[in-house]
Amino acid sequence: MDSLINISSTMLYTAFVLYLIATFFFGATIRQKNKNTNKGISGKIGITLTIIGFTAQIVYFITRWMASGHAPVSNMFEFMTFFGMGLVFAFIIIYFIYKLNILGLFALPIAMVVIAFASVFPTEISPLVPSLQSHWLYIHVTTVALGEAILSISFVAGLIYLIRQIDQTVRSKRTTWLEVILVGLFVFIGFSVISAGFNLSGYSAEFEYSSNGQTMTTDYHLPPIAGPNEGELLTGDRMEPLFAAPGWMQGVDAARKFNTLIWSVLTGLALYGLFRLILRKRIGAAIQPFLKKVKPDMLDEVSYRSVAIGFPVFTLGGLIFASIWAQIAWDRFWGWDPKEVWALVTWFFYAAFLHLRLSRGWHGEKSAWLAVIGFAIIMFNLIAVNLILAGLHSYA
Repeated sequence: MDSLINISSTMLYTAFVLYLIATFFFGATIRQKNKNTNKGISGKIGITLTIIGFTAQIVYFITRWMASGHAPVSNMFEFMTFFGMGLVFAFIIIYFIYKLNILGLFALPIAMVVIAFASVFPTEISPLVPSLQSHWLYIHVTTVALGEAILSISFVAGLIYLIRQIDQTVRSKRTTWLEVILVGLFVFIGFSVISAGFNLSGYSAEFEYSSNGQTMTTDYHLPPIAGPNEGELLTGDRMEPLFAAPGWMQGVDAARKFNTLIWSVLTGLALYGLFRLILRKRIGAAIQPFLKKVKPDMLDEVSYRSVAIGFPVFTLGGLIFASIWAQIAWDRFWGWDPKEVWALVTWFFYAAFLHLRLSRGWHGEKSAWLAVIGFAIIMFNLIAVNLILAGLHSYA
């Protein structure tokens, strides 16, 4: 079993490194002027490395399944790594249809950030809780993750469209909101940087706190800006928290996760500020000149096609399969659990996206903004709802 776990971990790390290298090759294509030689070679190397990395991640998935005896999608670490794998898979399919190298330059870093985000959660293999001991775990969770991954490609194409098309020479609401989106991406990157740094340093601080009448302990792997509500620091040589997390945060280890969110935001803002200082202009304005050769109509089509494919997949996994499993596990199809509510919000949003596109002619920039908002809803569902709001899905 230990050998399988080691192979699994190595393959996931290998996939991450290959995605990183592939990103540089996709990045090389935007600066090359000769369309038929070096640009083609760089793109081919990039997609080849991506496929090899994806294969390595499949090996990770299979070996972890063999080691645990169940599909590795039962907790946040496993779900987020599968989500990242689904995002890369969706990118590979779209790439071979449209041959857009620029998608790799944006899609792969987002997949890497998702995989890095998974690393903050416990990676140990543990037995399934009784409510998860069902074949519906594989059917429901994998379908939801794949649907959300395909929808995320819509965000990638929409973001590139906005950076390319919005006039960066004047400050406006559009440039401000676009910059807010880019700041959000820096926050995700900031999370990866700060988590990796303190993990390598071996930082740990233990707290004792009460939850639902039970005394529990939690380990912080980042300095405690926000400590557990009514918690006590047990590790004497660590800094005391600056304040306590709000009492309404009742999810599993909610205070620790809230503390991680604070660190991510602060680090992301610091990184964004550093880049603004170096570039001396907005991030969107700095990127825009490299996107002039990208056809906006093709980006618009990629964004729409991703939603057209991802929406029915998400509907199948997030509503239909979820309702069937809820009936089996909890004797009801619907219960207004926070996770269920936000899955429904996500479904209604993308249904509105397709309606506005097909019936009202919302193409181009309007469609791109919708794709960006949709991704924000997906990430809120994956992060805030899972980590902060208590519910029947809190065990994840």
